[in-house]
Amino acid sequence: MEAIYMTHQFDGADYQPLRDDPRLNTQYKRIFRLMRDGVARTLSEIAKDTGDPEASVSAQLRHMRKERFGWHFVKREYLGNGLYSYALILNGGEQQALL
Repeated sequence: MEAIYMTHQFDGADYQPLRDDPRLNTQYKRIFRLMRDGVARTLSEIAKDTGDPEASVSAQLRHMRKERFGWHFVKREYLGNGLYSYALILNGGEQQALL
């Protein structure tokens, strides 16, 4: 059984914690759970697998690099024609066990 709790602090010009935290936390968990296997995927593949918009996927991958979101490494590889793939490399800290 997974222990799930998060205390992330999202931000942004239009960010309202009461309105946005439930959606953003759920979205982060969904994307993290998919990506924690270390498999490289494009934004469109991640979006298809999670049901989240590509822009949101991109934002959540950026969050994963931040200290307050686990300080994970997101490997980016250029595939050609402006297309990249992304693979999440876990930092080994306790954050991965919480999701």
